[in-house]
Amino acid sequence: MSELLTPTFLTAFVASGILAGIPLLFAALGETIAEQSGVLNVGLEGMVLSGAFAGFLGTLATGDIWVGLLLGGLVGLIVSGFMVVFCVRLGLDQIVVGISIVLTAEGATSLLHGAMFGKSYPRLDAIPELKIPFLGDIPILGGSLFTQPAPVYAALVLVAIVGWIFRRTSAGLSLRAAGERPDSLDAAGVSVVTVRTIAELTCGALAGIGGAYMAIVGAGTFVPFLTNGMGFIAIVIAMLGRGRAWGPVLGALLFGMSMSLSTALQLFGIAIPVDVVQMLPFVSVMVVLVLFTRQSRLPAALGLPYLRGAR
Repeated sequence: MSELLTPTFLTAFVASGILAGIPLLFAALGETIAEQSGVLNVGLEGMVLSGAFAGFLGTLATGDIWVGLLLGGLVGLIVSGFMVVFCVRLGLDQIVVGISIVLTAEGATSLLHGAMFGKSYPRLDAIPELKIPFLGDIPILGGSLFTQPAPVYAALVLVAIVGWIFRRTSAGLSLRAAGERPDSLDAAGVSVVTVRTIAELTCGALAGIGGAYMAIVGAGTFVPFLTNGMGFIAIVIAMLGRGRAWGPVLGALLFGMSMSLSTALQLFGIAIPVDVVQMLPFVSVMVVLVLFTRQSRLPAALGLPYLRGAR
């Protein structure tokens, strides 16, 4: 057990936790935006998975991680368009449509992967890390927090931007109004449908980027059902974040550290059944859900379609 407390191990532990949590951060941040507008994006898992497959193909074809991330975001945005059409525009049940998106994405990506690669699983080259001068030399934290691939820093900057939009702009005010009092927003002359459409498309794009990051940087390949329920965990984290942009950061870090711990226990041969070890990340999120669910604050109109003039 003493090996678990060495600086080398602690650095690797924190770094791998951040690496595992970043895809979840992108997805949960997008879900937070959608939920604040009143859209419960149950199809998030399908958007993450579709983005992962598209991002993998883009990077495999071009060798450029940024092309893969952009392609993943684009495909995630396209998939979220189904939520926009059926839920935001037509007012259909968001849960039913979301589950349909998840099942379709799982089947489509598995089918396409099998048709293109058969039983082989091509791997991508390792992504170089970007070390921040001076900060990267700090013991333990420098090698984990400040020596990461560039998209990690981009994700944190994006969180700050979204937080600023939520608190300081009229767009953030309209977003919250669409989720709390859509009738009042409509009466003020702002289209609820337009606000929810933009929020949902943004959510899909961020989910796709998160999936692409998971395939390109995290796994270095794509396998069917790669996301393994990450989209649903992102929904829970977004709900617990109480509409704050920084909320998903803490949830993603918790989940990532749990995954990192489970990997570390396996590497050091700790006598714990493999199934129990693999359950740790999901158990940790469920424990947090049970402890803090009463403190969650969801928009009043979350999941409710808005049809102008309807009562």
